[in-house]
Amino acid sequence: MQAVICHGPGDYRLEEYPVPTPGVGEVVIRVQSVGICASDLKCYLGAPVFWGDQHRQGYCQAPIIPGHEFVGEVVGLGEMAGEQYGLQLGDLAVSEQIVPCGKCRYCQRGQYWMCMVHDIYGFRQRTFGAMAEFVKFPAGALNYKVPESIPVWHAAYIEPLACAIHAVQRGEIELDHTVVIAGAGPLGLGMVAAARLKNPRLLIALDMNDDRLAVAGECGADVALNPGAVDVVGEVLKLTDGYGCDVYIEATGHPDAVAQGLQMICKLGTFVEFSVMREPVTVDWTIIGDTKELNIHGAHLSPHTYPIAISMLAKGLLPMERIVTHQLPLAEFQRGIDLVADGTASIKVTLTP
Repeated sequence: MQAVICHGPGDYRLEEYPVPTPGVGEVVIRVQSVGICASDLKCYLGAPVFWGDQHRQGYCQAPIIPGHEFVGEVVGLGEMAGEQYGLQLGDLAVSEQIVPCGKCRYCQRGQYWMCMVHDIYGFRQRTFGAMAEFVKFPAGALNYKVPESIPVWHAAYIEPLACAIHAVQRGEIELDHTVVIAGAGPLGLGMVAAARLKNPRLLIALDMNDDRLAVAGECGADVALNPGAVDVVGEVLKLTDGYGCDVYIEATGHPDAVAQGLQMICKLGTFVEFSVMREPVTVDWTIIGDTKELNIHGAHLSPHTYPIAISMLAKGLLPMERIVTHQLPLAEFQRGIDLVADGTASIKVTLTP
């Protein structure tokens, strides 16, 4: 089969690779659509979290097939896999991006998304990704059937939407809250849509791209502000009688958005950090403690939210024709990476093997 192989930062090649076969409890799908994530881009660009630095070992185990946002047709079922997952040949299926070990302290506590082994599709040798014609779900994967009513290029958005839902849940949004979502990329737009279901008093989207802000309005944002055009901190303070927002969710991946959030959030507010940063971020931590006594919540992956994401897409709650801007053949993966890196001409870029 044809597959994109990551050999190292900036070294991704289209190559022939053996078609996987399912063992006991395993599933093989023919990939119908796979998204290019911001974390895929940061891996490509050499971010230390993936390739290591003086403080940590790199997470990516190259050579590896990337791709953790995917959907495909079930073409192979190992012994007991159909019964275990409720899948049949021909079904449309997805798999949660993490395949838990089931044995570590976190898995034993039910906190599987923080698994100590942490095998995520597209980065680890146990979990080769879906930028290929076929991909295997290992035994222990968390798999779901996708309704046929959801187009495959919409279904590839299940993973980022599920992550966005979890980030919103971490914000602990109340009805009288003002909520700011910083970043209106694929994940930020999913956060806007999910936060809209919480029905806060005011929902504000921030982005440097006016086209993305327009889509944020279609996803449910009450106000859309461009930091390149207006003083967004000042605007948020004006909209909140000088108090600031109650919840700030950072989904830009840019260090400036962290400092911006600390400036505009109210005392006792909740700051949710979601992004994978390419470089370290330096801020005045006094704001967090002595000045505002903030709640700082991280958000990682998508525990228990895949069914919610599938339901949201099945109900048509997001403007998917506006979110998925590019569907490219697998052979054009480099163009796809370049589009995501540029960020001005695309929102969600997908590949079709």
